[in-house]
Parts: sequence; structure tokens; C-alpha cells
Amino acid sequence: MAIRADRSRAGLSTPQCQTEFRAVSDLDSGLIAAWSDLARQVSEPNIFYEQWFLRSALDHLDHLDHQDDIRLFLLWSGEAGQSQLLGLLPLGPVGHYGRWPVPHVQNWMHHNCFLGTPLVCIGFEQVFWENLLSALDSSEWPGFLHINGMTINGPLDQALRMVCDGQKRRCDLVHSEARALLQSDLSADAYQRATLRGKKRKEWRRLGNRLGEKGDISYGHLLDDRDLDQWIDEFLALEKAGWKGKSGSALDCSPDTSAFFRQSVTAAAASGQLERRDLRLDGKPLAMLVNFLSAPGAFGFKTAFDEDYSRYSPGVLLQIENLKFLDLRRLEWIDSCAAQDHPMIDHLWSDRRHIGRFSIELHGLQNRALFRGVRLGERLMGKVRKRRIFDPAEGQS
Repeated sequence: MAIRADRSRAGLSTPQCQTEFRAVSDLDSGLIAAWSDLARQVSEPNIFYEQWFLRSALDHLDHLDHQDDIRLFLLWSGEAGQSQLLGLLPLGPVGHYGRWPVPHVQNWMHHNCFLGTPLVCIGFEQVFWENLLSALDSSEWPGFLHINGMTINGPLDQALRMVCDGQKRRCDLVHSEARALLQSDLSADAYQRATLRGKKRKEWRRLGNRLGEKGDISYGHLLDDRDLDQWIDEFLALEKAGWKGKSGSALDCSPDTSAFFRQSVTAAAASGQLERRDLRLDGKPLAMLVNFLSAPGAFGFKTAFDEDYSRYSPGVLLQIENLKFLDLRRLEWIDSCAAQDHPMIDHLWSDRRHIGRFSIELHGLQNRALFRGVRLGERLMGKVRKRRIFDPAEGQS
């Protein structure tokens, strides 16, 4: 059953707004349509919370991450389910905070979800946080709110800090990392010259020429569903043949993650948000990548390469080809979704996107005591480990 909270009872601004915690088993066609409309007018795009991707994850991965009580927090402009959807965030109660047995509420993410920023309609960022925090203050869920993987210093972060400051509510950035971002007004060639040393560019040209001596090289770039099932089969086989397959972490090592990948890529193609690139030698794939598009940006989702040809760096050669994204001028940026200090993409892409985890205090004596105790413990451990958290919103650690 959905848990509902009427904003008009909270005495806040825009009293016509209503909030709803909807079970993920209760996704009707009306919500799906409203969800799709919301994704086209958000202040910060996040394909990982768009309906086609999140539904794919919920169909196949929710039990893998031990989240049995996921709800969609929904902010409606008027009557729930009968008005414009203004905001959405999947979340639920969690029993542990890291290794500590501390109950709290957290946005739902999984191993193949690389951003946790809520979907919020432009101009309603503060309204979204006011409603979410008010609803959680009066809910049965204990502890504090933890937002994992949110863009730092973006519109949603700025609005959250402003709301918490106005309500005298603690909002702490507890972890931050920087990952590679491709964003430039330069052409692909000019970007390479500005970013990469001449010696490196010469080396990669040499590797490409040497690989060309082995046979016919071709670069593929697809934005539709042409031969998609075969392409997916090739990608899964290519990834599994490498170190991920040996370690058991390749998508095709599990029927759940394999089905999730197939469904999400197929759904992205159906919604016009799929970009595929590949490097082939005599028709055989040596490197493949998947980007998901969500204007004004894109997200690098998965890459794979043939490790038998690692001496030619096929993954790097394909990423150099991927720089032609800059020449198309259809979108403004690509988030690599890679780990911080990635040994390959960090050298190719010079910009960085800062992603962080935020812990937010909920009202109530018990909740506040729990939150402040946890934060005290984190600060003490941070000092022992000499951990520094860089906050680009404040320009300091």
C-alpha cells in the first residue's frame, strides 16, 4: 500500500503539492507516462533513475542488493497520480550504515547505478527537498536520510543545503570523489591536441596503424536498434572473455545482470537514448561501449575490449573515436561514470565531475541523537585515517 502525505497539512508553500511513497510493485501506466515527462524537464538529468532504466533494475536486481522495501518518493503538483509529476526518488529503510548497525533511509542504488541525483523538475528543487524531508520527519522510518551518489554543487545539492540551512537541519557531505567528464567547445582533434601530449598521440596512431596491418579495421557508431540483439550478445561475450569473466563480475556471469543489461539497452534504444560504438577487425569486435543519452548530457555505461589484443590498446583507440562526440554538438557533456583516478579515461578526459554522499538530519530527539552520534564517529574515524573530503561547493576539504 502506498504511504501518502498531503503537503497542505505541513503548512508549507505551494500547498497544492502532494507527496506519495509508492511501492515499486504499483507502477501503473499513468505513473510511467508522468515519469517519462518528468525526465524531459529535470534540472539535472540522471538516466539511472529514468523509468526505463530503473524498471529494468527493479525487474532483475533489487533482490541482489537486499533492498526489500523500496518505495518511490513522488512529488505531484496537485492530486497524486492525477497531476504533473515534479520529482521522484527511489528510497527505503536500510539496517546498516557501512559496517555499523545503524537504521536510516537511503536512496536505492545498485552496482550498475552510477548516479543517485533525484529527478526534479526545473524550478522545484527546494520544494522537492522540503516535501521529502517533511514526509520523512513524520514517517515510521527511523534514523536519518542518506543520499548516495549525488552531484556536488549542482542545483539539487544547492537547494538541499539551502533548505536544511533554513530549517536549522544538519546536512553533511560525508564523502566525495571526482570522476572524468568530457565537456569542451573544442573539436575532437583540437581537444586531443590540448589535452594529450604529442608523444601519446603519436603512440596511439602507431598502435592503430599496427592493428590495421592485421586486417580491415572499422569503427561503428549506432544510434538505433539495428542488429541490437546480436550486438548485445557480442558485448556480453567480449566482456566475459576478459578479467571480469575470470573474477565472476562480468554481466554474463549472472542471469540476473545479463537480463538487466539486455532489457536496459533495449529500452534505451526504444526511447531513442542509446549510443553504441565499436572497433572491429575483419568484423570481429575488439572493443565496444554503450553510452546512454539524456539531454543535455550523456552517461558512459559499459565498455569491453578483447584482452588478446591489449598490446594495441583497442579500448583506448575506441575512446579516442568516442571523442567525436564533440564534433556532433548534439549534447554538451559525457559523464564517464568511471571510478576516481581511472587509469585510462582520466588521461583522455581532462574535466572532472564531483559526486558525493550526503547525510541529512531528520527531526525528532531520537533521530537527531542517532544522526549526531554517527557523524561524531565518522569524524573521529576520519581523523584517525587522515581522510579528507573535498567540497567543491565551498572550495575546501
